Amino acid sequence: MAAGMGSRYGGLKQIDAVGPNGEAIIDYSIYDALRAGSGAGVVIRRDIEAPFREAIGGKFEKRIAVDYVYQELDKLPSGFTIPPGRTKPWGTTHAILMAEKLCANPSPRSMPTTFTDANRFRFWQIFCARAVRLRDGGYTLRNTLSEHGSVSRGVCECDAAGFLRAVVELTKVEKHGRGAKTDDRVLSGDEPVSMNFWGFTPALFPQLRERFSDSCAAAGRN
Repeated sequence: MAAGMGSRYGGLKQIDAVGPNGEAIIDYSIYDALRAGSGAGVVIRRDIEAPFREAIGGKFEKRIAVDYVYQELDKLPSGFTIPPGRTKPWGTTHAILMAEKLCANPSPRSMPTTFTDANRFRFWQIFCARAVRLRDGGYTLRNTLSEHGSVSRGVCECDAAGFLRAVVELTKVEKHGRGAKTDDRVLSGDEPVSMNFWGFTPALFPQLRERFSDSCAAAGRN
């Protein structure tokens, strides 16, 4: 998923180089997905298609089929219109809905600015074969903290069986001994957290459509 505007960042962070040979983070993600036997489908905005294809797509299109879908403001449920003055993309739910045609089978979802190694994709393949508890394969908070300042993390709440129940976003998360802390909370460091890599089956889409319709209705009332 690479349709974000990078408003806070100040540019197209999806394609900015971070590697020794000019690699963007998404280069590593696609490479590791291919190593794990997955394909590549990308959600982008039409206005960034040319620079994205030049910087990223062109590297892989000669070797594999790269499918593109477009997150556009006017792709809304029947009966809804764009609120006056809205220019910002609708967000993650809308972006995943745009990719529904690419997700006839269970699919992983990763953000272009989050590094995800091949083991995550292999774990997703295990998930496809059987139900896997979050505690069997989630990221541990202390292993995701930075030595160079605070981070934002989605702390995952699990039920008694170890399956995901909710995700609570925390900001300004810093190292604190073997654990972590925010402005108003101390964490053990053992908490499972989201690193923007999610897997889902096609059964998710009816729920997403319902939730997105609710969001559109709320936006129309504001």
